Amino acid sequence: MSSIPLSFEFFPTRSEEGRRKLGITRKQLSQYQPEYFSCTYGAGGTTRAGTLQAIIDIINDGVAAAPHLACIGASSEEMTELLHTYKQMGIRHIVALRGDVPSGVGFGQQGLRYAYELVSLIRQEFGDWFHIKVAAYPEFHPQARSAGDDINHFVRKCQAGAHSAITQYFFNADSYFWFIDEIQSRGVNIPIIPGIMPIASFSKLARFSETCGAEIPRWLRLKLQSYADDTASIKALGLDVVTEMCAQLLSQGAPSLHFYTLNQAGLVSTICQRLGY
Repeated sequence: MSSIPLSFEFFPTRSEEGRRKLGITRKQLSQYQPEYFSCTYGAGGTTRAGTLQAIIDIINDGVAAAPHLACIGASSEEMTELLHTYKQMGIRHIVALRGDVPSGVGFGQQGLRYAYELVSLIRQEFGDWFHIKVAAYPEFHPQARSAGDDINHFVRKCQAGAHSAITQYFFNADSYFWFIDEIQSRGVNIPIIPGIMPIASFSKLARFSETCGAEIPRWLRLKLQSYADDTASIKALGLDVVTEMCAQLLSQGAPSLHFYTLNQAGLVSTICQRLGY
C-alpha cells in the first residue's frame, strides 16, 4: 500500500507561534513523501494572506503546494491576479472551490458564484498549467436541494475542466463507492480522492459534521458518546475505525488518501504507519 500517494491539508495560522508549530507538523508528515500539502482559504478570502504565507512555507520545505481558492463573491480579475501569483511561484496544483458565503453577506449576483465558473476561468486563462482539484460530497452538500441536484453540480465542475476531486470526509466507505458508481454512470472518470478525518474529540467531530453534512454512523456516534470525556478511548476507537476504512478504500481502488490534519500530526501519522507507510 505504501506506493499509493498521500496528501495532507492544513489551515493558515494567525500567529508566529502557530506558524512555527505548523512547521513542525509539516516536517513530521513529510516523512510519508506526500504528493502535496494543501492549505485552506477562509470565507470571502478572509485568510488570503495567511494562505499565501503557508504556501510559501510549504514550498520552502521542498514539498509541492496546493492552495485552496474559493471564488464566492470574488471577481474574475481578483481570481486571475492571485492565480498569476501562484503560477509565478511555480505552483501546479489548485483546489478550486465555491467557498462559504461570508457571514452577513447575501448570496448575491456580484462576482463568481459557483466552483464550475472558477474551474472554467482557470482553464481559459491558464490552460493545463494547473492541475485543478474540486470538492466532492459522497453524502451530499448540506445546501444541496436534492441528491440529483448535487450530482449535477459535481458533473458540471468536471465538464468545466476539473482534473480530480477530493471528497468531504465520511465514515462509511459504501457512500464513497456509491458516489463513484453514480458519477461514472454519468460519464465522469476523473480520480476521486477520499478525504479522511481522524477522530480526536467527539464534540468537535459532531460540530464539524453538523456543519458540513458528514454522517457519523449511529453505532459510531453512540460508542463515542459512551466514552464521555475519556479522550484516550475516543482516540483509540477512532484510530481503529479510520484505519480500517482507509485500508478498505485502498484495497478497493481509491487512487490516494487526503488527510484533514487540523494542523496536528499525531493521529494522522499513526494511521499512515498502520497502513504501511
